[in-house]
Amino acid sequence: MKFFLLNILVILFFINSPAISTQAELIDSARAMLEERDKQIKDIIGDRTSDFPDELRNELQGIINDVIDYRAMAQHALLDTWDELSPEQRDEFVDIFSTIIRDQSLNTLDIYRANVTYDEFTVVDDNRVIARTIATLDNVRTPVIYDMVKEDGTWIVIDMSVDNFSTADSYQRSFQNIIRRRGYDALLNNLKRRSGVS
Repeated sequence: MKFFLLNILVILFFINSPAISTQAELIDSARAMLEERDKQIKDIIGDRTSDFPDELRNELQGIINDVIDYRAMAQHALLDTWDELSPEQRDEFVDIFSTIIRDQSLNTLDIYRANVTYDEFTVVDDNRVIARTIATLDNVRTPVIYDMVKEDGTWIVIDMSVDNFSTADSYQRSFQNIIRRRGYDALLNNLKRRSGVS
């Protein structure tokens, strides 16, 4: 009987080990991406305040924003309206939406100086991880959560929550309020003005 139970445990171990290994590798990969991104941002910012040459500003914007899946975030924010748009209209919306986020990302540089600790990583499925971090600046601890998906070997962020406020959900509430009251065209024109697109 003992020998039989031992065989069962050995079989179960080898069945479950690949999944455990894969999850660990997924977590290590997600952590490495976030740590490298944080290091690259801090290396560029250094002790600077706002005296950024255009080349450095563009590089910094790229590091901060290129990991974001603007299309997924836009689709989440627009809900059913997304399904009503043509491919060209969707591309137009994503371009304008991403321009606004990219421009806003450098409004306050101090947030990128925060010390980041990586508290917990949860594997949601084969290519999705929730990363829970704490950003500490001037003794203020702020929870920052990344909802990340790995596509073609590259991690992208489909949502980010700061102090328990989801970025995607916040845009959804704001956009849906305008759509309900004034329609999609009004929302698009509003975003065009904010992004400087004519």
